Amino acid sequence: MSDTVSFGYADVPTAEKTEKVGAVFRSVAAKYDLMNDAMSAGMHRLWKDRFVRRVKPRDGETILDMAGGTGDIAFRLARSGAQVTVSDINAAMLEVGMERAQKRGIPGLIWSEQNAETLSFADRSFDAYTIAFGIRNVTHIDQALVEAHRVLKRGGRFFCLEFSTTVWPGFSDVYDVYSHKIVPKLGKLLANDEDSYRYLIESIRRFPDMPRFAAMIEQAGFARVTAEPIMGGLVAIHSGWKI
Repeated sequence: MSDTVSFGYADVPTAEKTEKVGAVFRSVAAKYDLMNDAMSAGMHRLWKDRFVRRVKPRDGETILDMAGGTGDIAFRLARSGAQVTVSDINAAMLEVGMERAQKRGIPGLIWSEQNAETLSFADRSFDAYTIAFGIRNVTHIDQALVEAHRVLKRGGRFFCLEFSTTVWPGFSDVYDVYSHKIVPKLGKLLANDEDSYRYLIESIRRFPDMPRFAAMIEQAGFARVTAEPIMGGLVAIHSGWKI
């Protein structure tokens, strides 16, 4: 295992990444949803709606929403009657989510501070595992995928929504300019935090493309792995089954 991992465009000692990522999300937690709207022109809401439709949550199921932070995915999943556990490594993000749930009158969610690489849940605990815009911030993605497989019941399903690499001609160039030049400035304007949003964009660029990430999911033990591109692959929904 390498002694360094990516942190945006930089390589940092493996032991430091978790704390560095934690500092980023502690910094942006209060403005995270506002910035998501600003960065995606509100499109992230449509992507998350589509993601949950693919998950097909059902009444009575147990679902782990990892990196669930502010509750965006969990709130959508809970409408089905599923029992949703919202987990995140960052307590500040969970606090924002719990406050939002209280204000919206969404009861019954379980909130649990967890590291995706070393989950405390027992084997075969959940019917589904979801993670949206979180796995690229994990220090050891392969370990998080193995843990996802472990905590799923046989027949359980894994769904991941994450930024990827668009293959639309011309659009990738436009998006590169927007993300590298404009998004950090939006972070400065709306959240007074340019550096954290620069990291978030850089982390997208370092994340594996769709075929490579699909291969990682298969290596973790999942079967019937698929990748569904959105906007030419700017965002992708990866899924797999534990059989």
